[in-house]
Amino acid sequence: KEARSGERERERAVGRSIMKYIYVTGGVVSGLGKGVTASSIGVLLKSLGLRCTSIKIDPYLNIDAGTMSPFEHGEVFVLDDGGEVDLDLGNYERFIGVTLTRDHNITTGKIFKSVIEREREGAYLGKTVQVVPHLTDAIQDWIERVAHIPVDGTGETPDVCIIELGGTVGDIESGPFLEALRQFQFRNAPHDVCSVHVSLVPVLGVVGEQKTKPTQHSVQVLRSVGIAPNFLACRSKDPLEQSVKDKLALFCHVPATHVMNLSDVSNIWHVPLVMRDQGVHEALCKQLNIT
Repeated sequence: KEARSGERERERAVGRSIMKYIYVTGGVVSGLGKGVTASSIGVLLKSLGLRCTSIKIDPYLNIDAGTMSPFEHGEVFVLDDGGEVDLDLGNYERFIGVTLTRDHNITTGKIFKSVIEREREGAYLGKTVQVVPHLTDAIQDWIERVAHIPVDGTGETPDVCIIELGGTVGDIESGPFLEALRQFQFRNAPHDVCSVHVSLVPVLGVVGEQKTKPTQHSVQVLRSVGIAPNFLACRSKDPLEQSVKDKLALFCHVPATHVMNLSDVSNIWHVPLVMRDQGVHEALCKQLNIT
């Protein structure tokens, strides 16, 4: 408690507001719309007068998306500073109205390169360089540094940083990042970090029933690495039945009001409105102690 209080005092001393962090992870399958979910959260918080920024973590070994086939990974988005990044950063910029930098896209390649360069310079003073703590510390330091970069043209430090972890929970490539995010929770007060888990609620054609078991297992995997989701963003073809929401809340250890129903819509710009109608902005503010 004293350490956290001291950190707050240091932030105030250098003119920083206390940063709030929101993790957005994905489960069951990839391509569920984590980027749109993260962007929509930013829209809701911005509408409340908060300054938001976003970071996308891509667990591949490439330094950036510039050399990757668009058939394999989708189109490349080019930032104002020339950075070639994942298309999700384009969604962040359009939805939230910010200008991001190449450092807002973290890849395994960038982190490994940074750590190896420091090792060659002798920065680790002869220690054995390991995934924990050296790689995970590098990830946390990167997030903390980039989160405080002004991105909305006002020169003001953001209030909230939304961090999207690409891929699916349980991927081998995501391991160091999940561990870093787990540790990062303890660099901050409990009410300064929350986690949103995007998962699939499928319907088996023969049965015609919305199935919660894939999401339950996905949450179990996430909890096993030390990150307990505070919110579930449930993707489905049709709106979730109330009994399904209650079951997800019960078995995934979240309040029923924290189970977001994100069924398919005709246009991604409708997603922030769908979330607003479910009171997601109010629940997030309560979770993060934002008044």
